[in-house]
Amino acid sequence: MRRGTLLTQVLVVNLLLIAAAVVAASIASNPESTFQGAATGIVLGFAVAATVAVNVYLLSQRFAPLEELVEEMEHADLTRPAPSRQVHDLGGPEEVQRISRSFREMLERLESERRQAAKDALGAQERERARIALDLHDEVNQALTGLLLRLGALRRVAPPELEAELAETNAVATQAMEELLAIARQLRPTTLDDLGLEAALASLVDEIGRRAAVAAAFEPEGDVSSVPDDVQLVAYRVAQEALSNSIQHGTPEHVRVRLIGAADSLELRVTDDGPGFDAHGSKPGLGISGMRERALLCGGTLQIDSAPGAGTRVTLRA
Repeated sequence: MRRGTLLTQVLVVNLLLIAAAVVAASIASNPESTFQGAATGIVLGFAVAATVAVNVYLLSQRFAPLEELVEEMEHADLTRPAPSRQVHDLGGPEEVQRISRSFREMLERLESERRQAAKDALGAQERERARIALDLHDEVNQALTGLLLRLGALRRVAPPELEAELAETNAVATQAMEELLAIARQLRPTTLDDLGLEAALASLVDEIGRRAAVAAAFEPEGDVSSVPDDVQLVAYRVAQEALSNSIQHGTPEHVRVRLIGAADSLELRVTDDGPGFDAHGSKPGLGISGMRERALLCGGTLQIDSAPGAGTRVTLRA
């Protein structure tokens, strides 16, 4: 270890100096008898041993805080939000305390820069989603509406033998319009802007239940009105992705979304009774990685509990 290397170097230098001093003292003393020489050697031996012991103790005490700081630097995890990343106050020399303070300040700056960059990225992503949703609603939806109007007019004057084909075409166009509007709502849920997170999640769960033909339940608890808007948006996107993964990759009969609000924080749980998967052994896909990144954007944590045959639970705390 670094401390061992540095400590060894300092001790070796001290021992060499002591040994040189002992040799010099022995030569200078020029003892007159063997007994006096032996006595002098014993005294010098005890002196050397005592000096080494004192050096080891003092240097170990001085280097201990530095070792702790090095350990914290090596294991600092910038992917974790600041509240769960602890940097302890260290004792020891003033120099070590200054390094510790500088390291803590550096982590705080990195955290602040990361949060701001993440906020900017999330904002840009949501603005792009809103733009695409608006284009789909205003351009493509209007084109489909015009197509349906023309089909309706055509059916009124078309010969009877074309009625079945025109009716089928009308049904296909109507379904395309409904799916288009559903995609637009997913890209930018107006319910979230107009009525808040609780209403948006209730609408999302209801839509998932109808579309996938599963028993879907939403259980709100507490108040999330004071939770920051960016956290509410992340919670909605995590619920959206978790439900989508549940339907696409499993065959659940029941899905449940629970939202717990407390002061300015929230906890979101999305649970299903699908086949589950090995949450620890399998490599996370884009959906799970995206949810983790979103949780990190708002300073939250994402936990996934699952096992083969035991369903899946996704928990967001922010």
